Amino acid sequence: MVNNSGYAQYNNSKILTASPAELTLMLYEGAIKFCNIAIMGIEQNDIQKAHTNIIKVERIIEEFQATLNYKYPVANEFNQVYTYIYGRLIEANIKKDKEILEEVLGHLRTMRDTWKEVMRLAKIKE
Repeated sequence: MVNNSGYAQYNNSKILTASPAELTLMLYEGAIKFCNIAIMGIEQNDIQKAHTNIIKVERIIEEFQATLNYKYPVANEFNQVYTYIYGRLIEANIKKDKEILEEVLGHLRTMRDTWKEVMRLAKIKE
């Protein structure tokens, strides 16, 4: 059995030293990863694996919604997108529907890529 404590320590350190922008990117990456695992669960007819990972994506979406800053008008638009994605995740979990998860995955990838571009542009302006 491989000792993962070094990897866990590295990951912990990465999270503790990350900027808010980097943490947001990590959350998007995590949501994408868990969505992919949920799709695999459905393909493997592993209902528990699918359910557990859909719930993980839902929790990340809830975190994004909870941390929206409404002093910026765009927060309302993000909230609408997150609400839509969350609803689709619930539907995918009830139906164990791979196609719905693939749709959600597309949205998550687009949002992640947009966030990466925002981070890149912010560094240029510094």
